[in-house]
Amino acid sequence: MSRHEKLLKRIKASPKDFTWPELCTLMNLLGIELITASGSARKFINPTTGGRFNIHEPHPSNILKPYQVRGTIDFLRQEGFLS
Repeated sequence: MSRHEKLLKRIKASPKDFTWPELCTLMNLLGIELITASGSARKFINPTTGGRFNIHEPHPSNILKPYQVRGTIDFLRQEGFLS
């Protein structure tokens, strides 16, 4: 099982300890670009479909909030990476 498959399986399980670095790694492996906006605002853009996902980088902890994990799962389903 490849690294991105492991991360997809992990996020699909809605873990309570999914981290920002894991999210960035997953998106990068899927070819989704990270754009930094002002403050902690970030955008993930799929250059193939033009799909966008807006999120705030968590701080001071790097663990994503449950609503951020759900939003990520919804985005990945919308873009066809999760079924």
